[in-house]
Amino acid sequence: MVFNNVFHLIDRAFLLEAYHQTHKSSAPGMDQVTAQQYAENLDENLRELHERLRDNRYVAPPVERVWIEKEDGKKRPIGKPGFEDKIVQRAVVMLLEAIFEPDLHAFSHGFRKGHSQHQALHELREQCRKLNITWRVDADVSEFFDTLDWSHLRAFIQQRVNDGGILRLIGTWLHAGVLEAGALSSPDKGTPQGGVVSPILANVFLHYVLDEWLVKVVQPRIRAGAL
Repeated sequence: MVFNNVFHLIDRAFLLEAYHQTHKSSAPGMDQVTAQQYAENLDENLRELHERLRDNRYVAPPVERVWIEKEDGKKRPIGKPGFEDKIVQRAVVMLLEAIFEPDLHAFSHGFRKGHSQHQALHELREQCRKLNITWRVDADVSEFFDTLDWSHLRAFIQQRVNDGGILRLIGTWLHAGVLEAGALSSPDKGTPQGGVVSPILANVFLHYVLDEWLVKVVQPRIRAGAL
């Protein structure tokens, strides 16, 4: 089933729930508005935010980019959305998760509620033991968040969600631009790692290009079984 009329569900009550589910301890974005400051006039802020969303006047601000060190000594970019933008992203995530979560495969553990890397390792160990698997292929999708293709992402989302309001919001986040060291850039691919909406977008993308390929193409060709 394709959902084409879910944007209207993001009303003031929905935004209030999204606010409650938004982390309050994160550093502020480029607007420097903290969660505490936003909460001081919460009802009015959410009312005005809902009006902008309803009238299609909401425009996502640029995402401030910072770099954090990885264990191997390299650095990875992390986006810092503004607090209000986090609320809107959380609202869209709540809708997308309700629609896409039932479609995702049980063996997909990244960025999902009720899933963890420990669970993934446990299942890997148990399946190797039960199926007597002696070969393991360990691969990493290099710079995935930075290189995600927008046209393919949009096509994948539209297989289940073809609502203009939701697609417009996703588009405004992808085109919002990145602010780094005072300079604004406009990437033509990728979604900021650290953005609230980025994990569900990544899961939808990988579901179609990786997990579905594994289940429908790879597993039927392996007689001994694969996980």
